[in-house]
Amino acid sequence: MLSIHRIRLLATLALVAAVTSPPHSAMAQKRPATAASAKGDPRIARLKAELSAAIDANAKLAQVMTDQVFSFGELGMQEVETSKYLTGVLEEHGFTITRGVAGIPTAWVARWGSGKPVIALGSDIDGIPQSGQKPAVAFRDWIVPGSPGHGEGHNSGVPLNILAALAVKDIMTREKMSGTIVLWPGVAEEQLASKAYLVRAGVFNDVDANLFAHVSDEFGISWGDEPLLSLISAQFKFKGSSAHAAGAPWRGRSALDAVMAMANSWEYHREHMELSQRSHYVITDGGDQPNVVPATAAIWFFFRERDAERVTKMFGDAKQIARAAAQATFTELDSVQVIGSAWRPHFNKPIAEAMHANARQVGTPKWDANDQTMAKAVQKMLSWPDSGLRTTVPPLRTPDEAAKASSGTGSDDIGDVTWTVPSVTLYYPANIPGTPGHNWADGIAMATPIAHKGVVAGAKVQAMTLLDLMIQPTLVVEAKRYFTDVQTKTVKYAPLMAPTDMPAIWLNAEKMARYRDQMRPFYYDPKRFDSYLKQLGIAYPTLAPKTP
Repeated sequence: MLSIHRIRLLATLALVAAVTSPPHSAMAQKRPATAASAKGDPRIARLKAELSAAIDANAKLAQVMTDQVFSFGELGMQEVETSKYLTGVLEEHGFTITRGVAGIPTAWVARWGSGKPVIALGSDIDGIPQSGQKPAVAFRDWIVPGSPGHGEGHNSGVPLNILAALAVKDIMTREKMSGTIVLWPGVAEEQLASKAYLVRAGVFNDVDANLFAHVSDEFGISWGDEPLLSLISAQFKFKGSSAHAAGAPWRGRSALDAVMAMANSWEYHREHMELSQRSHYVITDGGDQPNVVPATAAIWFFFRERDAERVTKMFGDAKQIARAAAQATFTELDSVQVIGSAWRPHFNKPIAEAMHANARQVGTPKWDANDQTMAKAVQKMLSWPDSGLRTTVPPLRTPDEAAKASSGTGSDDIGDVTWTVPSVTLYYPANIPGTPGHNWADGIAMATPIAHKGVVAGAKVQAMTLLDLMIQPTLVVEAKRYFTDVQTKTVKYAPLMAPTDMPAIWLNAEKMARYRDQMRPFYYDPKRFDSYLKQLGIAYPTLAPKTP
């Protein structure tokens, strides 16, 4: 006799097969019974080989898109040129675009196809302040002094997803496959400022699985809890009253005093917090000039802890300290604004296993002597072991292995998406091992053959995994079963921002206004130049400055 659980599973499989297959399609007759059995399916192997060849044939588009976004170098919430360009590419290939999603001007969703399954592909698009580095140059060399740039490598992820989507789209069209491909960007990821709002806006309500992509120096794929920290980013604004700082300071009430009192009190509090916490801050408003008692002041905190409950407690402590700082300085706590938030990510095991099998099949890019020379020169510059670029695909990481491989102190708002829909992040090899992160040195490789080859290799893995989800209904079922029966069995997602909190679309507006016109002459022009390196007149690789 079949168990109730078994009966329900068989019914679910039948339903998924029905909604993911067009009526009377020969495709439905050939689909494998289980995801595992697909490994030996000659038809799927043939289609994956076709995907790989199609992406290789589209390598020029990979280079152009990666270089183009690199040249924009836009900061979070101000990714205007980036979003305009990427959505334009997608529209040219038949995708329908919805712009201004979740009240964020640079957020968008691109859709193609119809019916189930609905598979989303996401990646971040924002840059890093003061990282406007010339590519392929193994020393500090600004494009525009002081300007932002892609000192994280976020210029490469959406181009990777577009390559993957276009290759799978062509197969789905020819094979008359049911299914919908959705692409979306991570806006202002460096401030953890958008993905929770995308979740709240319902972007993933009809999505069956989400494949994210993030630049790395290797193919890194894991399942289970990612060793990152939950986060709440918030700005505390204080209001006082101005006065002549020398003539009548007793008539003023310094909002800056409140900011400093809060910062100092937090440092005293830090001594009594668990070692796992991370918290850091900058003063975003310290007054106007020294001879005027500051009537306004603000301090921006990042609070990080192991899970949502602990970081919420940290945020509560901070609000209490802020109120006390206002009282102690006879000022007002004017507002507390949540700027960003992030749950600790949890990646889906069945999808991660399928993705890792595809990464092993694709293998690392075929680096040449120039690539390795470039990498080793950067590593030497950074006083890092000059081992060069990685040449093997590491094993699929379990939660324990992922924890051992990481310091566990970063955060990523992809976590909110992973607790909403079955998700996996593909870390792909498009940068140099040993770079410090969030630094100009992380941009050196990102408009060179290292990034171009890494994007092509990553696109193959992403496309093959997307095809697995489109062609194997049981993989979607297994992913959802893991999501409901394991991941969210005892942990339920709730956003870390309040319903009244709104996206901080003002972020980085002043910085981009300061630099955009200076950066514009350096935007990549693919109609005139074969690569961004040629436009800038840079030899690959350039290891040392020219001597006078």
